[in-house]
Amino acid sequence: MSIDRLPHIAVPQTRREFLARSGAGFGATALSGLMADAAVASEVRPAGLHHVPRAKSVIFLFMEGGPSHMDTFDPKPELSRLAGQPLPESFGKVALAMGEAHAPLMASQRKWKQHGEAGTWVSDWLPHTATCVDDIAVLRSCHTDGVNHSAGVCQMNTCSPLGGRPSLGSWVSYGLGTENKDLPAFVVMQDGGSSVVNGPRNWSAGFMPAVHQGVRLKEVGEPVPNLSTPESVGAARQSGKLDLLGKLNREFAAAHPEQTELDARIASYELAFRMQAEAPGAVDLSQETAETQALYGMDDKETASFGRLCLLSRRLAERGVRFIQLYHGPGSKWDAHSGIEANHSKLCKAMDKPVAGLLKDLKRRGLLEDTLVVWGGEFGRTPMSEQGNGRDHNPTGFTMWMAGGGVKGGQTLGATDELGLRAVEDRLHVHDLHASILHLLGLDRLDLTYPYKGRPERPTINEGKFFEKLVG
Repeated sequence: MSIDRLPHIAVPQTRREFLARSGAGFGATALSGLMADAAVASEVRPAGLHHVPRAKSVIFLFMEGGPSHMDTFDPKPELSRLAGQPLPESFGKVALAMGEAHAPLMASQRKWKQHGEAGTWVSDWLPHTATCVDDIAVLRSCHTDGVNHSAGVCQMNTCSPLGGRPSLGSWVSYGLGTENKDLPAFVVMQDGGSSVVNGPRNWSAGFMPAVHQGVRLKEVGEPVPNLSTPESVGAARQSGKLDLLGKLNREFAAAHPEQTELDARIASYELAFRMQAEAPGAVDLSQETAETQALYGMDDKETASFGRLCLLSRRLAERGVRFIQLYHGPGSKWDAHSGIEANHSKLCKAMDKPVAGLLKDLKRRGLLEDTLVVWGGEFGRTPMSEQGNGRDHNPTGFTMWMAGGGVKGGQTLGATDELGLRAVEDRLHVHDLHASILHLLGLDRLDLTYPYKGRPERPTINEGKFFEKLVG
């Protein structure tokens, strides 16, 4: 009789089972030592603060596709003077690398005006945001490595142009957890019917436990699908089903400790059960006054969609959600290789009032003090024209801005050159941007570590630093 037919002998099917059952269990001792780091890291608990935080939560407004900085926040009179001419020879090396050496320069068609007490320059595309500049720090010297959308969006989310690393929101979830156990720590929403480049990879937990990945809320209808218990089931029956399912899952998880996805699934079931009480109120915009909804532009079909998401963001932030990311123009709609006037005019109109409404609403409720709002895309646009009336990708210099969360408003920091091609003063790489966001939340980018494959991994890949000028 072959050994696999003996009923009293369990034949190991994997090396893990072999170690656990061999040598009177001493193999399991060795195995547990090898897995100790992974087991500790899989626990769902915050890593903890490293210093006194200025912000408790982040709302990241991501303009997917790359808005033009020299048409929004970074006016370039020299670009207008040299319009139609080729790029000066002094820019040749950069332009050649970007494949735009012979394209003529294209002037901005915008009208510019200084706003606020600090006289921050904003174009006529953003009249509502212009009323908030005394709360905003404009960062004109950002740069990145990704030259295409996939790499650029990936790096702005994960600090690397290559996929596989945890997103910034996942690091925040891992570092701080949530202030509200009945809601996720990290929430993602997209405006419009298209999907953002890279999809869920942008809010993935990478090599960290899957429980730290972002939770995607729907933009139309029920934000959290299938959350409500059907009347035919009832709360008691639903609770019993979840208890049984949890018991089965925990037994399986104990036998397969390497599968963090199952831990995340168990946690998500438990969270979903708690959310049945908390989430409906959090996403119920009918509780807001007509005045508040109008502040976000929800009374206008051109601004209603993004206005709804911005208002949802405020409601989530005030309920303890740590990291909220909104994608405007998913599917690279800000990517204006041609017809930038029509493209950006439409997108700015749809985004401007909701964003300004968010800032004003946070401020009047006393929430802006500890809510950090970040605005920007994966890169900017070139001063050279493309197809006669558009602009190409520009990773070497572009604008983002931050407000609230301890940031000193009314500032314009950093600079690009006279044509807006390259960041030249107080240059801020994506690593620096992430390091600064984490610092404002009370997390040090070097002290926040996750053990992976025998070495400590850090959110900014051991690069970047806090930009101290943000706080004055």
